[in-house]
Amino acid sequence: MSTEKNKPTVQTTGHAWDGDIQEFNNPLPTWWLWTFYATAVFTLVYWIIFPAWPVGGDYTKGVMNEITYKTTDGKETTTHWNTRALFLKEMQDARAAQEQHLNNINASTFEQIASDEEKSAFAYSSAKVLFADNCAACHQAGGDGVVGYYPNLLDDAWLWGGSYSKIQETIAKGRNGSMPAFKARLTEKQTSDVADYILSLSGNAVNVSAAKRGKAVFTNDGGCVACHGSDAKGITAMGSANLADKIWTIADVNGAESIEDKRAAIANVVKNGKTRQMPPWEDRLSAAEIKMLTFYVKQLSASK
Repeated sequence: MSTEKNKPTVQTTGHAWDGDIQEFNNPLPTWWLWTFYATAVFTLVYWIIFPAWPVGGDYTKGVMNEITYKTTDGKETTTHWNTRALFLKEMQDARAAQEQHLNNINASTFEQIASDEEKSAFAYSSAKVLFADNCAACHQAGGDGVVGYYPNLLDDAWLWGGSYSKIQETIAKGRNGSMPAFKARLTEKQTSDVADYILSLSGNAVNVSAAKRGKAVFTNDGGCVACHGSDAKGITAMGSANLADKIWTIADVNGAESIEDKRAAIANVVKNGKTRQMPPWEDRLSAAEIKMLTFYVKQLSASK
């Protein structure tokens, strides 16, 4: 049974409303008060150390260390600490470090780059960005190209040669590839026979008689051997395609469902020809960037 003596004593502020409504005095926790005081002190220290308050047409500069960096015109300048100067200094330091890596790449052979883990990692990661910025628009982000327009870089079929030196030459100098149209030189039947012969080279089931006639046209009347060679495996010096493998860069044979569609795809190229151009990059990219791109593209291929 409670009594008046047992009732807890509650401290109030002495304010009262309507006679019986009182304001309790509940002090804040000590830890909260000290945290508040610490943030206030931190704010004052921050205002002193860092640039902070506007004063007229200027502002307080703080007492941080000075930062030295180069302006866009190459002049070295020293200023008080601020985020803009810090950003420019860090960017310049990063470029200087990158320049050292680029010099190492320039001084190394492709074999040395491939065998050195640090060099190969730098070359690959840098070239991946270069490829995305400059090459992916045509060859696609993954390097698989577009049939009929841009070669697939993931296979090991190189029109102009797949050695490091040839790939580097292709990127730097560009390439011009042209297959003439034969619609005025060959009849529809000859064109169809040539298509059968070309299909037979990659193991497709075709009309044997038609393929035999097509071989004669390929070798003699058509003059195809002048570019593709007597074995139809192409000539890298001319950038002519290997017709004996199952890799197709212009005629979408692999995407055709029937033998008739495959024949039509090849016949269309024979009749109308094809011209493709890869622009030179030596005026846009540095020698080191082209070298890294060469290494990257070679790694994409099946022969990596």
